[in-house]
Amino acid sequence: MRRFKSLLILIAMASMNVSAEPDVNKWFDFWVGKWNVSWDEGGGKRGSGTNTITKILDGTVIQEVFVITDGQQKGFKGMSHSVFGAASKQWHQAWVDNQGGYYNLVGERDGDVRIFKTLPRTSEGKQIVQRMVFKNITKDSFVWDWEKTEDGGKTWKLEWRIDYKKAS
Repeated sequence: MRRFKSLLILIAMASMNVSAEPDVNKWFDFWVGKWNVSWDEGGGKRGSGTNTITKILDGTVIQEVFVITDGQQKGFKGMSHSVFGAASKQWHQAWVDNQGGYYNLVGERDGDVRIFKTLPRTSEGKQIVQRMVFKNITKDSFVWDWEKTEDGGKTWKLEWRIDYKKAS
């Protein structure tokens, strides 16, 4: 009987910790805040800008406002809205920018890495998927990579890496 009670206690304790994964609705909360961003433009030059991330609509939508303030693409501006879809049970992001860019992305998580991935499109007979990868996430910094695959995700090519530092 004592063994049975011990087993029940262990099962109850285990069931309270079934998921060490944080609430799916909060997967991208680390991103909220004002960030200084920078990246290597080659030739020893760095581009820079700001990215301001806020929660809107009763805290259910994450809004991004990205502005390049210095570098080869100075004047570039973009905005996104990210939301956890109640019906789809997935994260979705819509990105638009002042150069006519539009991306429809779906979010996922791989351990401590957060990802938004485009739906596949075909170009020159190849199926292309692009993704943004948030990694090395701390309270004050993280790395954001824009990557592309043309082989179904077997290999990914880095196209742009941005270093994020929390603005003071």
